[in-house]
Amino acid sequence: MTTTSSTVPTADWVDPAAMSADPHPTYRRLLAESPVAWVPPLRRYLVTSSAACRAVEEDQETFSANVSGGAATLARALGAPPMLRKDDPAHACERRAVNPVLRPKTLRARWVPVFDRNARTHLEVLHGRGPDEADLNRDYAGPVAAQNLIDLLGLKGAGVADMQRWSHAFIAGTGNLHDDPEIWRQCDAARSEVDALLDELVPHYRAHPDDTITSALAHGGLPLSDVAANVKLTISGGMNEPQHVVTGAVWALSRYPDQRDRVLADPALWPAVFEETVRWLAPIGMYPRETTRPVALQGVPLPAGAPLGVVVAAANRDATVFERPDAFDISRPRQPHLGFGSGVHLCAGHWAARMSIGEIAVPLLHAHLPGLRTDPRRAEAWHGWVFRGLTTLPVTWDS
Repeated sequence: MTTTSSTVPTADWVDPAAMSADPHPTYRRLLAESPVAWVPPLRRYLVTSSAACRAVEEDQETFSANVSGGAATLARALGAPPMLRKDDPAHACERRAVNPVLRPKTLRARWVPVFDRNARTHLEVLHGRGPDEADLNRDYAGPVAAQNLIDLLGLKGAGVADMQRWSHAFIAGTGNLHDDPEIWRQCDAARSEVDALLDELVPHYRAHPDDTITSALAHGGLPLSDVAANVKLTISGGMNEPQHVVTGAVWALSRYPDQRDRVLADPALWPAVFEETVRWLAPIGMYPRETTRPVALQGVPLPAGAPLGVVVAAANRDATVFERPDAFDISRPRQPHLGFGSGVHLCAGHWAARMSIGEIAVPLLHAHLPGLRTDPRRAEAWHGWVFRGLTTLPVTWDS
């Protein structure tokens, strides 16, 4: 660890390519040496400890979500800043529009039957591939997450392949810290397709409201640009996290078969599997903030306008908060993690994810595919650190 001054740690050793392969060795070193450090290869301060990440989220007046410059990739990807890149009161106004759709009571009454139908439909596809050819991401996790999102958003006319293409393009754009022009080309194409669809659907929902997210946004008193930005935001995170929690949970239980046996014997443990997967593998690994004034964060002085990366994937393995943080353990004492963020920007869809994935998609797999496990005969693949998950996960089961 070198320093730019006697008080500002600088981690010039950080290698973005190594982080994409596996970010956790980097996170462990940052947590050990400095929970707040300037990282020249990324041109931002990385905030890695749980205490520092929570301090950022508790003070939106000092640590703004309305980031500028190279950190504003989400607004660039979606065409306008969504609620996730706004502070209150603007954030609260847009969030208020979708809250009724995503309340637990509404989700359980209206959407859980839809989530169950979609999971069962794609379980048949996965089963049809057979225990020698199935890929959990391709055949189940991706399509289930995509169809759930199509239905919840009310994107009439969109197909699973459309949703997957759009989500991948927006996620790649949001993580495009190195300004790759090909990533922007694909992102811009996806944005044009979604905008064209919304040009038709928003007037429809304003005349014929229903209980979907797009309808709720259309009736939230928002201009079309804000409705579109928030629909595209939901396409991004609303598919990415559920998809990767499905694959991550199966991957984890395959490596900890004693815990898999425990949850199969006691289905009441499935919520613990979901929470521990989100903590341990954190599909959304980092998001940006920007200081509005000079401030000291965990003893590190930051100037006004400092670009921050709030690395919740590192905070979720902070040994000062979690015992044996690098172990997957569904029996660990309940301790809040940061997999869905915190504070006013806590993920609006966290209950939808808990129900659709934690209660339905993952338990259904293990109930109908005896001995479900990863298949060591075929290669798996991971991608990313800003957003991270299994892009290929061969699985097998006892036929």
